[in-house]
Amino acid sequence: MKIEAQILALDGIRHGFFTRDGGVSGGLYASLNGGVGSKDDTAHVAENRARMAAAVGVAPDRFLTCYQIHSPLVVVAETPWPADARPRADAIVTRMRALAIGVSTADCGPVLLADPDARVIGAAHAGWRGALAGVVEAAVEAMERLGADRRNVRAALGPMIRQRNYEVGPDLIARFATEDPASHRFFAPAARAGHAQFDLAGYIAARLSLAGIRHVEDVNLCTYADAERFFSYRRTTHRAEADYGRHVNAIALV
Repeated sequence: MKIEAQILALDGIRHGFFTRDGGVSGGLYASLNGGVGSKDDTAHVAENRARMAAAVGVAPDRFLTCYQIHSPLVVVAETPWPADARPRADAIVTRMRALAIGVSTADCGPVLLADPDARVIGAAHAGWRGALAGVVEAAVEAMERLGADRRNVRAALGPMIRQRNYEVGPDLIARFATEDPASHRFFAPAARAGHAQFDLAGYIAARLSLAGIRHVEDVNLCTYADAERFFSYRRTTHRAEADYGRHVNAIALV
């Protein structure tokens, strides 16, 4: 049902990068679809999310995600929010126990963070837009405002689309060149002229390093390449499927 990072195997902290296995959804969503924005049966999504909540040791109403907008915005979770009133943000931080915070992905990069000494945790949704805009750094800064020390923060990068399967066009290449000139090393030549293969995971890891995060682990799994275990927006697009499931990647203080 879930993949764990060794770096987050910490006392009093539970986490998981949830795969597509272990749920009740069928068809394109089989089976552990946590996407409230998908066209899946809402009762199935609710049951799937309840199973994820149990896997990280919290009640279903304390399993929180936000309304993601590919931004650097961060929200602090202190109490549960209603499912229909999710804050618009791409990272969540908290120091509250028995409250799971998570981000939804289907190719973008999930980053789970924890300072085991300060007992502060975070979760960030880092697609290329969010990563370029600084969502990872914003999450670390928000954790520090809650008492964390970035020198103690552990970060885990979960399953995401990997460079071999992530061809991008000239517009994206040009935007990175303008906004982050040092990013050129994360682009490799592609078969199509003017295109490149983008190393999203490498770029996120570099941003973490520049933010002073010393302890980083990448589970090194590709959502696009492994259809049995992972949903993928890009794979769905290439197959001309009607919709796709979403993963939830969550962490909790217990």
